[in-house]
Amino acid sequence: MSLAGLMITIGIVYGDIGTSPLYVMKTIIADNGGINTATREMIMGSISLIFWTVMLLTTVKYVLIALQATNHGEGGIFSLYALVRRRAKWLIYPALIGGAALLADGMLTPAVTVTTAIEGLKGIDFNGLVLVNTQQQVIIITIVILSFLFVIQRFGTGVIGRAFGPIMFIWFFFLGITGLLHMAADFSILRALNPYYAIKLLFFSSDNHVGVFILGSVFLATTGAEALYSDVGHVGRINIYGSWPFVFISLMLNYFGQGVWVMNNANNAAITSNQSFNPFFEMLPGQWRLIGIVLATLAAIIASQALITGSYTLVSEAVRLKFFPRMKIIYPSEKHGQIYIPLVNSILWIACILIIIYFRTSAHMEAAYGLAITVTMLMTTLLLYQFLRQSHIKTVWAALMVVFFGAIETMFLASSLVKFVHGGYVTAIIAGLILLVMYIWYYGNRIRDKEEFQSAYISLDDYKDQLAKLSNDDSLPIFSDNVVYMAKVKPGNMIKREMLYSILDKRPKRAKAYWFVTVNVTDDPYTAEYSVNTMGTRNVLNVQLYLGFRREQRVNVYLRAIVQEMIERGRIDPQPKKYTTIVGRDVGDFSFVIVQDVMSPQTQIRSIERLIIQLRVGLQNITSNPASWFGLEFADVIVEKVPLILGKTKPLSLKYLDRDQAEARHSQIHEDNKLKRHKVPDAKDENEFED
Repeated sequence: MSLAGLMITIGIVYGDIGTSPLYVMKTIIADNGGINTATREMIMGSISLIFWTVMLLTTVKYVLIALQATNHGEGGIFSLYALVRRRAKWLIYPALIGGAALLADGMLTPAVTVTTAIEGLKGIDFNGLVLVNTQQQVIIITIVILSFLFVIQRFGTGVIGRAFGPIMFIWFFFLGITGLLHMAADFSILRALNPYYAIKLLFFSSDNHVGVFILGSVFLATTGAEALYSDVGHVGRINIYGSWPFVFISLMLNYFGQGVWVMNNANNAAITSNQSFNPFFEMLPGQWRLIGIVLATLAAIIASQALITGSYTLVSEAVRLKFFPRMKIIYPSEKHGQIYIPLVNSILWIACILIIIYFRTSAHMEAAYGLAITVTMLMTTLLLYQFLRQSHIKTVWAALMVVFFGAIETMFLASSLVKFVHGGYVTAIIAGLILLVMYIWYYGNRIRDKEEFQSAYISLDDYKDQLAKLSNDDSLPIFSDNVVYMAKVKPGNMIKREMLYSILDKRPKRAKAYWFVTVNVTDDPYTAEYSVNTMGTRNVLNVQLYLGFRREQRVNVYLRAIVQEMIERGRIDPQPKKYTTIVGRDVGDFSFVIVQDVMSPQTQIRSIERLIIQLRVGLQNITSNPASWFGLEFADVIVEKVPLILGKTKPLSLKYLDRDQAEARHSQIHEDNKLKRHKVPDAKDENEFED
């Protein structure tokens, strides 16, 4: 823990939950029928519900329990699944569902928070100047702000955290002070700390016009909890422990202050006539409102950061677990947890803009907000139960945890489902599409790895003699001095069949050396090591590269150095070049072959498995860019399509016809064509049918 670490944590982690005071009370009151329905009992109960929701779900479940379940410092539902997946096969389902829902919610969060803040400017007169008059202007400003935010992601969360940390500290301090000042008018609001008021409002109060469905609005106060868990890898667990008490107290002071203000102004005609009022902005007096709007806008921008960085972490974990196709990951700093994924950044950017254009107002967005995150929280609870059991916590305590939090989150989910037809369907559609991609990729890999389909992998040891003979076969022209395949070589020198099909079957590729290279990324930022297995030959080599996450994967550069060193050690033959600009050059040229799978008609598997494999191959070919991953943009790269054959293949059955049989067959076809001609009135001549 350090002061700098705490400040970065405040800047990165709490943006989502930190902007909840902008819309939680507003949504609760609006759903209940407006401020004229805000009785003292209703407000006391609402504040009590908010307090205990944040206390139980965010503080107890996530800060105290979930943060214990990190995988090498990384958090989030996928990291949690990686810890417990060996306990039961069915755990894959809550992991996939929860991850898809969280990524979908991450697309909505930036849109709703920034739009809400900018709407606070609408109609405000600054010394005779109204900066924002219409909702169209709100939309344009919001899109510009979010576009700027997504552009700066490439500079890394460390840079962003140092810039945003002090702003968020001021924001939380502002929340606490303004809330405390209004609380001073009626400290009896502190009675809301008693859960009795929450239970009474939820089940027994006539002042609550929506019953238990009020939880759908209350839940918005804790939507940033899952992002907090996902972002632990960016800042470290200890810094979250140190900063959360300050954040929690600031939030609660503001909610309590809003509660007092609403109770004192429920009968104010000037306010009750404004159906679109926001208690957060309305309670700020004079020039404080301008300060509040500026800080709220900055906080809303930073709120988006928590979900964006959390999405990077989630996708990175998903790629490692083979839930998603491989994507290019950039490490902007020397901290392994801080990453940037260009493709994810672009998708989130486009999705946020489309959501803003579609919903147009924050009120419409709030109808869709929170539904997906309740699903994620429920899935996380199921996985946490397995983690607690794995950690040797007594069954009774683990069961108590899952029943307690599961019951609470199920109530929140049921309440949020009311929002489905009012906008929640958008989040559900996005989550469904993400889930479909993950399902196709994961189960496509599972199908390929089935024991009966292991023919997709073969051993290099069984073909090294053929490769050695091909290398020395002077009857064939040299394809390249070094043919390189970027291939994940499994234990036992097992490799995908299509790699050797490309060398031996398509057109024999004669080379002085065949290289099968695997790149392993290490947790140390600057590792640069390698090992070579020659398998008893001088021209078939399995290279394992170990590169730190901050190292550029310039495989062609590293491989040239390896070849030079292998020649100097006498482990492979020199490759002198007759025509070269480099005097004494012993290293020949390189051809990097990228193999793309194409489903073969010979594949004999079930229809559903065939469909999944075809979709997986399509995803792989769309998203894959190995040349970019491995720094081969300026190398000689050849892309080849090879057939993917799974299952047992049926031999082709063709019957040979002698001359008499062939003439008989031709006559039969000729007669059949005549019959077709007479059945079709528009036919002009026999040749039309024969053609």
